Amino acid sequence: MARPRQFDENNVVTSATELFWRRGYHATSVRELGDELKLTPSSLYRTFTDKHTLFLRALDHYRATESAEARQRLDAADRPVRQVLREWMLWLVTCPPDGTSGRGCFVVNTATELGTTDEKVRQRTEAAFEVTRQALRSVLAEGRDRGELSAGLDIDGAVELLFTTVLGLRVRERAGHGIERLTTAIDFAIRALGPTPAEPA
Repeated sequence: MARPRQFDENNVVTSATELFWRRGYHATSVRELGDELKLTPSSLYRTFTDKHTLFLRALDHYRATESAEARQRLDAADRPVRQVLREWMLWLVTCPPDGTSGRGCFVVNTATELGTTDEKVRQRTEAAFEVTRQALRSVLAEGRDRGELSAGLDIDGAVELLFTTVLGLRVRERAGHGIERLTTAIDFAIRALGPTPAEPA
């Protein structure tokens, strides 16, 4: 008879997410995973098959939790869209106050580390990026429909501008760039959406 597991698998995935997020895929060894998660290598392999499978589980966990909060923060139902976008981007890049590097975004970190060399990872990072694009598209369309943005705003172009800005912000956060400089970039990107249309006389 197989022995019952002495650990909560979801808790293990959550802890593994934190470790992979801090260190990256290649820099995290199976031994370090075992030490961090307080599991023997045999327990890890029996439950998750290998490090790569656990990494995919961690990436999926991060996407599910971050996407849910991001969708909530990008809800523009009762707030001006420029305010929603600015607060969301500032939330993404809350930098450590002592000037040390932040963790950045697990998805962006993974995309830059593994690039197109791992198809399963690439599919997940591209899916996550598309979720962000669609959320931005929805916010911008709502702003245009409510008259907060110009009726002639190129939504697709604005989505790509803001999405590219977000990726750059996450990389710069991880590189230790200060929040003041990142806020300057955020405010400039918001201004690039154009002036608020004038109220009819």
